[in-house]
Amino acid sequence: MLNIEELKFDKDGLIPAIVVDAISKKVLTLAYMNKESLLISMEKGLTCFFSRSRQELWLKGETSGNYQHIVSITADCDKDALVVMVEKDGPACHTGQDSCFGAPVYESEELHKFSLEGLYELLQGRKRELPEGSYTTYLFKKGVDKILKKIGEESTEVIIAGKATDKSETVYEIADLAYHVMVLMVEMGISVEDVMRELGSRHVIDTKVKQEKMTGDKK
Repeated sequence: MLNIEELKFDKDGLIPAIVVDAISKKVLTLAYMNKESLLISMEKGLTCFFSRSRQELWLKGETSGNYQHIVSITADCDKDALVVMVEKDGPACHTGQDSCFGAPVYESEELHKFSLEGLYELLQGRKRELPEGSYTTYLFKKGVDKILKKIGEESTEVIIAGKATDKSETVYEIADLAYHVMVLMVEMGISVEDVMRELGSRHVIDTKVKQEKMTGDKK
């Protein structure tokens, strides 16, 4: 484990801290820490930064309630920058946005990768704008009962394809099911992070059960 005395703070005694959501892996913000705020962060397990404009320490979430619970802090190879992995209680940006990084500057159409978060944001836009001719708009207008009915139908299609051991068809039907589930998530205000956090908690429980079982077997 690296000693903080080995970190290289700049001439003003600061080190940049890139804050990343431990669940979604989304970059949330870029802030700065001095030695004192870093020590407070490690002691409390909550991000504490140094405000260059106000020239004072600030504990993220102290006034907004949007605390950032630290999972890990890692230094780069030069020891002059930090990546802080967190689980957050709310938006990272003072504007109310999930991340401070939300203004696209350039994006390669060829290399742009699909993501569940990107699909979720697209579905949120459909719900907000309700463009004519969109199937997603149709689902949102019909409401939760229609969405649930489609989830039931797509679940059945997955079962049929899986029973037939048809891999390509099963993949196709799972994609249909996932899409409709995400429409339901947007309708109910359930985020991708909510689901990932739940899955993560089950992984911890599963590991604990396995460890207990192994201990029991030894006995």
